[in-house]
Amino acid sequence: MKLAETCPSKDVAAPSVAGGRIPDFTGKSVKAARSALDPSTSLTVKDASGERRWILVESNWKVCTQSPASGSVLRGRPVELTAVKFDESC
Repeated sequence: MKLAETCPSKDVAAPSVAGGRIPDFTGKSVKAARSALDPSTSLTVKDASGERRWILVESNWKVCTQSPASGSVLRGRPVELTAVKFDESC
């Protein structure tokens, strides 16, 4: 129910690739993860539910898992994410 939802007291900082290391995208939107990465980074996102759904509106999906792990050096490596819709559990 939308009326029962509350907003956080302040905005959460967007993830960023600082020092060439990949941040923790878990729980963030797929859109935020894509925005944090260099446009030349190869990014694959799959439905974590196993239903093989298309992820069309990336802001409606939250990241469940990522590879490489957070803190890893990115150095042009491809990034793989699994995600579910925000109202679903990973």
